Amino acid sequence: MSNATIADKRPSTLRGARLPKWSPYAIAAGSVAVAIGIGLAAGLDSRVQWGLIAGLLYVFGSYAIAARVEGRRQAKDRVATSLVWVAFLLAVVPLVSLVWTTIARGVKVLDVYFLTHSMGVVADSQPGGGIYHAILGSLEQVGLATLIAAPIGVLTAIYLVEYGRGGLARSVTFFVDVMTGIPSIVAGLFILSLMLMFDMQPFGFAGSLALAILMVPVVVRSTEEMLKLVPNELREASLALGVPKWRTILKVVLPTSIGGITTGIMLAIARIAGETAPVLLLVFGSKFINANPFEGAQASLPLYIYQQYGSGETPAYDRAWAASLTLIAFVMILNMVARGIARWKAPKTGR
Repeated sequence: MSNATIADKRPSTLRGARLPKWSPYAIAAGSVAVAIGIGLAAGLDSRVQWGLIAGLLYVFGSYAIAARVEGRRQAKDRVATSLVWVAFLLAVVPLVSLVWTTIARGVKVLDVYFLTHSMGVVADSQPGGGIYHAILGSLEQVGLATLIAAPIGVLTAIYLVEYGRGGLARSVTFFVDVMTGIPSIVAGLFILSLMLMFDMQPFGFAGSLALAILMVPVVVRSTEEMLKLVPNELREASLALGVPKWRTILKVVLPTSIGGITTGIMLAIARIAGETAPVLLLVFGSKFINANPFEGAQASLPLYIYQQYGSGETPAYDRAWAASLTLIAFVMILNMVARGIARWKAPKTGR
């Protein structure tokens, strides 16, 4: 065997020492233990402070150990990774705490009776009552808002992507960007000013109009991005066959992007489902069941939570937490449906 062959079989020396795969977990565990010790020694009562100390120790510990074993270049990479993990935990921990607190407090009165009865003549200081009237009001208001905003938003996005050229398209894009940042209370005040002009009383459809204003820019932006993802080759192939542009959009562009468009609409619904300010101004709230959104005050889940928690009574607090849990479950279901539709309508790639 030649010397060249022997040299080829020798292990490569270009790769330096490496930390074992379990080292990040060991460093994290050590950081938590040291942070707890520092917190107890310093008399820190807040676990948030313990967590921040543990995060700092984890970042610096990762750099120090990696720099000694693997070198400074690899240590910088591990610091970047550790910062990503710390940022992820900083985002997840409050979310988990919020969900856990809502579940722990909301399950006290959340049952079938609570979901199928209204407040009726039940006082805020008395136990009992339910959120049926609020669920019905939210479904009607959000549903009407979706029927108004979804077609307007989708058609506007089609115009901007497929037809929009010149000053009009730039103006529409500018106003869509402005509407994206409008506070919800401003949309409510706009509809309220119209109601005062025509001497109208609070009713559910007024809240739907304000929610539709908030929903339109979200639908426009999400639909616009989905339409831009459709390959131009599909449009050109259809147009080359003599198919009119409107029919190309209807038969080629929209079916290709329907999954993303539907997902965007569902996420926009989830965004407006928790709005309180426009509903407080325009719908006014009611303890009784009102299935007609075009006449009389009507309840909604966000408004019900606000009014119950603002009453200051212990039974009302329990009802507010239970209604909050119901609203969170509703938004989570919408997000799961959106993800399911996105997977179902995702373009299928060939084998």
